[in-house]
Amino acid sequence: MKRILWLVVSLCLFSHSSFANPLPVEAFASIPDVRFVSLSPDGKKIASLIRVSTNELEGQVLSIRDIKTNKDIFPLQTDNQKFVILSLTWANDDVILIESKYPSIRRGIPTTETRLMNYTLSDNKTTSVFSNHSLSRFYGYGLPQLQASVIDYLDNDPGHILMQIQGLGSKPQYESVIKVSLKTGAIKTLQPARMYIGDWLTDRQHNVRIGIYRDDTSYRIYEQKAAGEDLRILWEFEALAEDVIWPIGFDHDPNILYISAYNQGLKAIFKVNLTDPTLTKELVFHNENYDVEGWLVYSELKQKVIGLSTDIEGEYLFWDQDYIKLNNGLTAALPESHNAITQFSDDERRYIVYATGPIESGAYYFGNRDQNALYPVAYRYSQLPPELLSTPKTVNYQARDGLAIEAFLTTPKDAIAKNLPTIIFPHGGPISYDSTTFDYWAQFLANRGYAVLQMNFRGSAGYGFNFMSSGLKNWGLEMQTDIEDGAHWLIGQGISDPKRMCIVGASYGGYAALMGVAITPDLYQCAISVAGVTDLEELVKSSRGYDNSKIVKKQIGDDYDDLYQRSPISKVASIKVPVLLIHGTKDRVVRVEQSEKMYDALKDLQKPVKYIELENGDHYLSNNQHRLTTFIEIERFLAANLGVQ
Repeated sequence: MKRILWLVVSLCLFSHSSFANPLPVEAFASIPDVRFVSLSPDGKKIASLIRVSTNELEGQVLSIRDIKTNKDIFPLQTDNQKFVILSLTWANDDVILIESKYPSIRRGIPTTETRLMNYTLSDNKTTSVFSNHSLSRFYGYGLPQLQASVIDYLDNDPGHILMQIQGLGSKPQYESVIKVSLKTGAIKTLQPARMYIGDWLTDRQHNVRIGIYRDDTSYRIYEQKAAGEDLRILWEFEALAEDVIWPIGFDHDPNILYISAYNQGLKAIFKVNLTDPTLTKELVFHNENYDVEGWLVYSELKQKVIGLSTDIEGEYLFWDQDYIKLNNGLTAALPESHNAITQFSDDERRYIVYATGPIESGAYYFGNRDQNALYPVAYRYSQLPPELLSTPKTVNYQARDGLAIEAFLTTPKDAIAKNLPTIIFPHGGPISYDSTTFDYWAQFLANRGYAVLQMNFRGSAGYGFNFMSSGLKNWGLEMQTDIEDGAHWLIGQGISDPKRMCIVGASYGGYAALMGVAITPDLYQCAISVAGVTDLEELVKSSRGYDNSKIVKKQIGDDYDDLYQRSPISKVASIKVPVLLIHGTKDRVVRVEQSEKMYDALKDLQKPVKYIELENGDHYLSNNQHRLTTFIEIERFLAANLGVQ
């Protein structure tokens, strides 16, 4: 087993002991050195996506390592511009499924297309999962936009998978379930599309059991005994309402369904017996302070759900004694990190662990239960040694109306937290959240000498229904003043120098950054918006071509005059500090025109503004050069405007 350690050497190009502050910008700005580490079902091979930087390629390659022979193959590469790999999954010991996305346009509407490829080790070939012939029989008018949704890997039939896909039968705009041959690409329809059903869920016996229906903002959860049989309504609710119920999976018993629902205002995990006429919810797991969301940990070997993987700091909850013992052993071996078992081999004797934490950027380990051993495989960011990073601190402050706001403060390592140049850094989403888990943006800024405050303003996820819903149609209002109140709190605590404060954000955070310097022009010395929203009216109108347009209106609003007034582009005249705008031309989440128009408006009024456009860039800085360009420009801009060198 010593041979597997060579992978660590090959990926960790720099010794941890060789660094000195400040770390090179590439250490933070590069895409991860390794992602999607995945173990073959027999536990003998490890697949991963590895970053490479050569004269021929700046991007990522698919790596497959044979653990016994220590040999690697690299069958696929991408520059993360033509397409971006989203996941790697072993379908069986010979086939790896590769999910990817790329930008496109359909009927004049910008879209993100997804595709599923398979790499077959025995043939050394990468092909589309679907054969051209099998698709052309159904799609004479054009191929469906989304072609990568696997809903069941069929452990009892490793030569096939179940996928859901639009375009089949008499209701081509809705999802059907098909069985796909991994050898020939042939497809067979198992579940015909039904009106307004956009997602299907199978039970552990691989029957299509649950359908999720949506008509505008109305949802229904349907159940059927088998594919194509009569449907019955289990639950119905409105989007973003407190009575939402989301199925997350079955136990081995096909009548026991696990669901996510609110419990005393906080999301929790329940199970329901579908034969119970009252559908009584039995509480399985909850947290007294935070929402609980996550997924089931199911043992094919024991044929039962053995626990939950929650999103609370990567917490695992096992209730099977064998796995409680395993989890306790991992905690003892890796006490400074949150340790998530991401995958087991079929016999559950070998497994992959992903360890992360506030200053641990991510490390992958290979576990062998027969040897009672744990071997390091790869570091996610090999140039970011934990001992040189800054530990974030949880802080709390009150908004002006008395609402409690949880936030996370990262200060330069070994610096006294007094009178520091400061970055106010609101998250994107906005129905998202920050935590103390590793954040390469915050660590980069702290390494450059700045205090960084990330706050979970009202409307953020994780704090229950009332907190989330208080952010609906609230862009630019109390959501914004919650951020402002965090800046004032830092100044009041003496942590921040009020004359050296900048507000920075991406996506919704970019909107909040621009609104911050527009409505409080004397609070910040500069603003940076990466792929930020600048015109709410245009954002909502641009959703008309998509099927979630009414949910967008429910979240953001539909009074266009009011939306425009709550947009940075309407307040350009009030901005008097330097602004940096960065945006990718192929952004399919926030269109590049949002930043282009903001730049033009600022230039027309002779405001200090710089605009960096990332050619073929997406919303997530997936391309390595785009990410590096962004961080270099941010570093220069902050140094020039906050006086930190």
